[in-house]
Amino acid sequence: MTRWIDAAFVRGGTSKGLYFRADALPALDTGSLPEAETDTSGWDEIFCSAMGSPDAFGRQLNGMGGGISSLSKVIVVAASKREGVDLEYTFGQVDVAEAVVDYSGNCGNLSSGVVPFALLTGIVSAADGWHVFRLFNTNTSKLVDVGLTVIGGQAAVEGGVELPGVSGTGAPIELIYPDPAGSRTSGLLPTGKASESIDVAGAMFDVSMVDATLPVVIVPAAAIGLNGDESPEAIDANRPTTLMIEELRRKAAVRMGLCATPETAPQVVPKVAIVTSQTPTRLLDGSTLPGAESDVVVRMISMGQTHKAVPGTGAMCLAAAALIPGTIINRIIARSDHSTTGPEIRLGTPSGVVTAAAVWDEEQSTVTATSLFRTARVLMRGQAAVEVAND
Repeated sequence: MTRWIDAAFVRGGTSKGLYFRADALPALDTGSLPEAETDTSGWDEIFCSAMGSPDAFGRQLNGMGGGISSLSKVIVVAASKREGVDLEYTFGQVDVAEAVVDYSGNCGNLSSGVVPFALLTGIVSAADGWHVFRLFNTNTSKLVDVGLTVIGGQAAVEGGVELPGVSGTGAPIELIYPDPAGSRTSGLLPTGKASESIDVAGAMFDVSMVDATLPVVIVPAAAIGLNGDESPEAIDANRPTTLMIEELRRKAAVRMGLCATPETAPQVVPKVAIVTSQTPTRLLDGSTLPGAESDVVVRMISMGQTHKAVPGTGAMCLAAAALIPGTIINRIIARSDHSTTGPEIRLGTPSGVVTAAAVWDEEQSTVTATSLFRTARVLMRGQAAVEVAND
C-alpha cells in the first residue's frame, strides 16, 4: 500500500536526507531511543521505503537515497517539552544494501538542517535576526545549540560560507555541542587510555578510542598499509584493507562498551578515522591541497564506505582528540609544524579543509564543548511516497 507522508528533502553540510515531523509518523517514545528495547519497526519500514532500501545494486534508484552513507539519512523533528529546549530530533542512518535503520549515533551535518526544517514547517517560529536554538538529540541524549540568522521567518540561505565538497556558498550555521564527552559510551576516553593496542588478524594496531559528540577509533594510516591521502574510491576498492578496518572497528566497539561482541557492533558507531601527518592531498575536484594547509590528513570510514569529506560529528571528535595528551592525533600534530594545539584543527579531507574546534578544561582534564560551522538548504518540500504493509 502506498502512503504519502509530509516531508522535506534537505542538504545539511555535506549530507542530504529526508526530514519528517514526528507527528506525521507512527508514535514512538523517542526520549528513550538509545535503549535497545525501543520498537522502531514502524519507522524503519517507512524510512527504508522512502530511501529505496534494500538495494543490491547500491544506487537506491527506487527511493530518495543516493547509494552512499552520506546520502541515505533521515531526521525526525518535534517541538520539545523539556525545559529550556526548543526542539528534539532523531537521526536515522538507512543502510543501502539492507532494510536496516541504525539509530546508534548522531549526524553533525544533518543537525544543521533541523532548525531550517522546523521553521519551514512551523514547529518553531522566530523574529528576524540571529538566534540560538537549543536542541535535544534523542540518539545520544545530548544537547546541541544551533545558531543561525532568520530572515522573513525562515533560516537564511544566502551567505559567504563555503564548505569543502559543496558547490556555492551559504549562510553560516553554527553547531555547538556542550558537554560532548560520552555521547554513547562511559566518557571521553571510554577505556581510560589515550591510546592502546588492538589485535587485528594477528597484528597489533595502536589506536585511540575517543567519544566526543561521536565515538571514533583513530588509527595511523601507515598501520593499515595506507599513505592516508588516497581517494575514497581507492580505499573502498582495497578489499583486504576494508576488511581489516571493519574488524578493527568491531573489536573497538566492544572495548568502548558499545556492544558485547564484535558481531553485534552497531553500524553507525564507532566510525574509523584514518589519519596521517601533513601531506599534499589530491582532492575530488582534481586540485591539490598543500600539506601546510592542514594540521592532519584524515579519511573517515562511515557505514563501510570512505566519506567524501568528513562527518560533522566526526570532525568535532577529532578536534577534541587533538587536545587530549597522548592520543594518536595529538602526537601527530605535536610532530608537525604546528607544535601547539589550539581550539581549532584543520582537517585535510578528500574535499578540502574542514575546520572544527574544541574547548579543553585543564582542571577537569576533559573537553567541555565542540563546535563546527555548516550551511544548509531545504531542497524540496512535499510528500514522500512509501510502500508499507496494509494493516
